[in-house]
Amino acid sequence: MDLTNYFEIAAMILFGIGLTLLLLNRNMIKKIIGFSMTDSAIFLYLAAKGYISGRKAPIVTDGITAAEAYVNPIPSGLVLTGIVVSVAGSAVLLALTVRLYRMYHTLDLDEITDKARKGGR
Repeated sequence: MDLTNYFEIAAMILFGIGLTLLLLNRNMIKKIIGFSMTDSAIFLYLAAKGYISGRKAPIVTDGITAAEAYVNPIPSGLVLTGIVVSVAGSAVLLALTVRLYRMYHTLDLDEITDKARKGGR
């Protein structure tokens, strides 16, 4: 059996693990880790789909200007932009988690919700 799409398969497995962490854990830090894993899986998938075997980076060398000789730079640019947004989002989530921990002294989402509904800290 020849697996030629192993980057896509790895991305799907990583996405599944991240989504499971995101949905099934009550711990806020584990949810943030799951969120980051799903982001990374999406970026891996986009990078794998944007790569074309046998083509070069889109930098004109040796006078070759044909588009067929180069890889499309748009998926790479989207992945890079997505990574920046993901890091910023993770930083905001971590900052909010620290704030919630200082306020409620727990990272369990159910306990935070119960304490917030009761109005106590």
